[in-house]
Amino acid sequence: MSSDPPQAQAPRIPTCYRHPDRETYVSCTRCDRPICPDCMRDAAVGHQCPECVRDGNRTVREPRTVFGGRVATRPIVTMTLIAINVVAYIGELASPKFVADFEMLGQLKTQFGQVIPGYGVADGEWYRLITAAFLHVPLNQGTFGITHILFNMWALWVLGPQLEQVLGRARFTVLYLLSALGGNVLLFLVDPGQPALGASGAIFGLFAAFFVVGRRLGMDTRGIVFLIVINLMFTFTFSGISWEGHVGGLIIGAVLATAFVYAPRNRQQAVQVAASGIVAAVLVILTVVQTTVLTA
Repeated sequence: MSSDPPQAQAPRIPTCYRHPDRETYVSCTRCDRPICPDCMRDAAVGHQCPECVRDGNRTVREPRTVFGGRVATRPIVTMTLIAINVVAYIGELASPKFVADFEMLGQLKTQFGQVIPGYGVADGEWYRLITAAFLHVPLNQGTFGITHILFNMWALWVLGPQLEQVLGRARFTVLYLLSALGGNVLLFLVDPGQPALGASGAIFGLFAAFFVVGRRLGMDTRGIVFLIVINLMFTFTFSGISWEGHVGGLIIGAVLATAFVYAPRNRQQAVQVAASGIVAAVLVILTVVQTTVLTA
């Protein structure tokens, strides 16, 4: 009696663990599970499956700047701020009312000192404290008009990307906006009847921050000191310039930058957030108090 020799079984073709109907001879270099082309993720050596890539990303720390901010490879905030200023300037050219509606004005008064209700920060138009920082002297008001926005945007383009890179986008945005707010709040406290506009308060805040950051990193700060001194001389020499906006922005920029760059490493973010909140709260309180005094 004879029997047939046993038949050799054909080797089983592996299939993708996520797509069982797809045959593949490629395996994940990390877990060795078979993966099809749709599941392959390029790795330093070979390919990995989606799960291994996801697990690996959880263990990778997000790159941070020396002062705790997220690394910004492109100056997106700086370019956005410049774009807003340019668009606002076009709005000024298109409508004469644009400046009157959004410039900094604490209280509207007649030439005899009588208050005209319905206008100004003291009458509820608090948005002027920020919107004024994106306006500049219109072109039809002489050469100074175009010079005003050109200088401020030049300074923003020169200083902004460097500060945005070293501080991170969030801290840079807070620094810029609170510096602008600080300049307008000081004007509201000192001379509420004086209208003003311009990004100069925010720019002076950047001047102060650039100096503080430079000192913290051991850089040569003589250039920025010279720029600050020259601009302060212009501020107090020529008429028609709001010294309150410049000085207010300079003070707020210095205070915030000091908190950002000298915060202890183990409590860096907490100190930075607290400092930003305190500065913002103080500016709001001062605005409320002055509004109460003016409307009493």
